Amino acid sequence: MSLDIRLYNTATKSIEDFEPIKKGEVSIYSCGPTVYNYAQIGNLRAYVFADTLRRVFVSSHYNVKHVINITDVGHNTDDGDNGEDKMEKGSRREGKSAWDIAKMYTDAYFKDLEALNIPFKDYTFPRATDHIPEQIALIRQLEEKGYTYQTTDGIYFDTSKFKEYADFAHLDVEGLKSGARVEENKEKRNITDFALWKFSPKDEKRQMEWESPWGKGFPGWHIECSAMAMKYLGHHFDIHTGGIDHIPVHHTNEIAQSECATGEKFVNYWMHNNFLNDTTGKMSKSGEDFLTLSTLIEKGYEPLSYRYFLLTAHYRKELSFS
Repeated sequence: MSLDIRLYNTATKSIEDFEPIKKGEVSIYSCGPTVYNYAQIGNLRAYVFADTLRRVFVSSHYNVKHVINITDVGHNTDDGDNGEDKMEKGSRREGKSAWDIAKMYTDAYFKDLEALNIPFKDYTFPRATDHIPEQIALIRQLEEKGYTYQTTDGIYFDTSKFKEYADFAHLDVEGLKSGARVEENKEKRNITDFALWKFSPKDEKRQMEWESPWGKGFPGWHIECSAMAMKYLGHHFDIHTGGIDHIPVHHTNEIAQSECATGEKFVNYWMHNNFLNDTTGKMSKSGEDFLTLSTLIEKGYEPLSYRYFLLTAHYRKELSFS
């Protein structure tokens, strides 16, 4: 018999009784790594949290279906669809193909999970590059329903057509306009519009690109998660997890494109872990100097000691590491 569980839901900012869509079952999607570099130890907090959540449901006698995606294409160097695809950037940095980079850092990620006692057999790990047809099909759905438009660099989602766009993250869209620190794409109709499909540059050949109804290119980061989540968990599922940095852009965009495509509610409960900070602030792997689990092991720390350290703070609280 399944036991009662209460969860904090980011969408409602309140603690709620968990009511599964299917009795005795729970479907969970967790945003996974972009495999252009090693995971830094702050990234790993999200997966320890997700695994802890899964264990809570297992110990409460639920059947759990848990998906963690592997982003191996399409995540540009900022959340505003600007900059270079991180996979192409990683390829240039290391002098290896983007495909080799993806395999190397996916393997490293799995090695980290194993060291942290996060069991592979209890998860499904879909890769974005294995699901390009599903992503194209989802963009076609949005196009047919009138939610998209084309610019010189891609196909974009028109956020003004989803009236609830700002609700999830309580976004101040007007404030975003006035506070923009980078030059905005002049072809975007709204500052919050985001790329569903990006065209390959005409003057260079990308390593990762596919034919599509709109031209050769690659998917946007956000469409990947919606397509893979819906393939493995359905249009409407129980729980979606990620870091708090996903709330204002990535998860807001997932909700918009998913609910506009299907006409259904996307997710019932959203759960987000807070940052791991070091003495200089939030840990990031955008630079070259960051801590990995391998670094801790080399310094004599057991991976399970690090897992235990993460569990000494509430998952929604910042945690300091030195």
